[in-house]
Amino acid sequence: MKLLANENFPMDSVKLLINGGFDIKAIGTHNPSISDNEVMEIAIKEARTILTFDRDYGELIFKHNYRPEMGVIYLRLDVYESNEPGKIIEELIKDAKFDFQKKLTVITMESVRQRGY
Repeated sequence: MKLLANENFPMDSVKLLINGGFDIKAIGTHNPSISDNEVMEIAIKEARTILTFDRDYGELIFKHNYRPEMGVIYLRLDVYESNEPGKIIEELIKDAKFDFQKKLTVITMESVRQRGY
């Protein structure tokens, strides 16, 4: 699974995922300050799942018809250690009951919700 960490996704979590063997590209390192639309275009072109803390991605999907094939994972965490999002993503991906393709996945400390598109 190829991942695309939005600029707001912590670099400690990116490093944790890299060390865990994941193919992850960090916007903050490769393309800092690009728009959400440009992040979507990279995800679509490179078949990557977006990791973000930005709720605007739901609007891009459901109102503006962006359809990243590999999905978007939106984390709604208020307080967390900088490597915690990476641990959450790693566990979620390893859990066979979740499929991320063509889905907006919303993660809170209490739940994981998915909505297809």
